[in-house]
Amino acid sequence: MNTTALIAEDEALLAANLQAELLRLWPDLEIVASVGDGESAAEQALTLQPDILFLDIRMPGMTGLECAEALTEDWPEDGKRFPLIVFVTAYDQYALQAFERSAFDYVLKPVQTERLAKTCARLQERLQDRLQDRLEDRLEDRKPPQVAVASLNAVVDQMRELLAAGQPESSRRVPAAAPLRVIQASAGNTITMVPIDDIVFFEAADKYIRVVTADREHLIRLSLRELLPQLDPQQFWQIHRGAVVRCEAIQTAQRDDAGKLTLTLRGNPTRLVVSRLYAHLFRGM
Repeated sequence: MNTTALIAEDEALLAANLQAELLRLWPDLEIVASVGDGESAAEQALTLQPDILFLDIRMPGMTGLECAEALTEDWPEDGKRFPLIVFVTAYDQYALQAFERSAFDYVLKPVQTERLAKTCARLQERLQDRLQDRLEDRLEDRKPPQVAVASLNAVVDQMRELLAAGQPESSRRVPAAAPLRVIQASAGNTITMVPIDDIVFFEAADKYIRVVTADREHLIRLSLRELLPQLDPQQFWQIHRGAVVRCEAIQTAQRDDAGKLTLTLRGNPTRLVVSRLYAHLFRGM
């Protein structure tokens, strides 16, 4: 079977150039989809489960990094092994500092043939290693789902390291000098002042955020990306790309047989699921 790849690049000319260069350097590579935004990339990647993803870092809406983060959260444990990821980025300090220290590869825009050729060679080598691993797994009678989970866990660790290594300025969570003490939630002609200590959790909802307290909830027109830098990171923990919880409101963190963590909360019956990327926050003392 041919190796499959998906390209996510919002500039059509660059996407076409990258595809042409890839097919020239790697004739057997099958491009199964080329999309222009991170949401479509995540959706198509989950559906098609390609072997390789080429993700533009800066796309409108969900960035390439956020797309990769979403995939590590949503990738099925009974699916194929998690794809190899190549980030496509403009020359910047982030690429040098973060990607050079991570297990993920990257190419700079505009794509240079020599650099892309090296990336293709690395990908082919890693795919060959995976093929060898599969053969050894069969010989040792290891079940594919167990292997897929182990592979996914390794990617989650790598993704966490990449996020910790530094992010583009547009994605970086820099704590505010004076964290928010109150949320101003408007509804009609009324603005409700919600003390930050009354909030149990925030949850992304389309173009809004649900602000949930013990006895009611409000909507604010803001994204989590915009809200996070204004919150005290010692008080509010991100537990999913779409959820942030006040740590003092957490009553228990329960792990099921599959390793999935679910939170119960003080003063609210909602149960929140912790994604793979943030499960490391919950360790017994």
